[in-house]
Amino acid sequence: MSDQISRGRARSIAHVEYEVLQLIGREIDLSGLMSQMIPKGDRVAEKRFKTGATNISGYLMNMVERRKHRLPENHVDYEPKEDE
Repeated sequence: MSDQISRGRARSIAHVEYEVLQLIGREIDLSGLMSQMIPKGDRVAEKRFKTGATNISGYLMNMVERRKHRLPENHVDYEPKEDE
């Protein structure tokens, strides 16, 4: 049995935030929203949607990355904080 954990017990608020953000990134399917917001053949709306979705995805990934150093040290995604 490995000493590393992936989720397990909530060890800190940052740990919970990290797992929630990971779940959102894996589970949210934007295709339904996309079909509602982009009329057929509307390239402008399509570009806006893709740009907005990409922006939010980047924001969420940044939030995930900023929490990795606060995960339990035996978490599989733990990364020590880099000195600036």
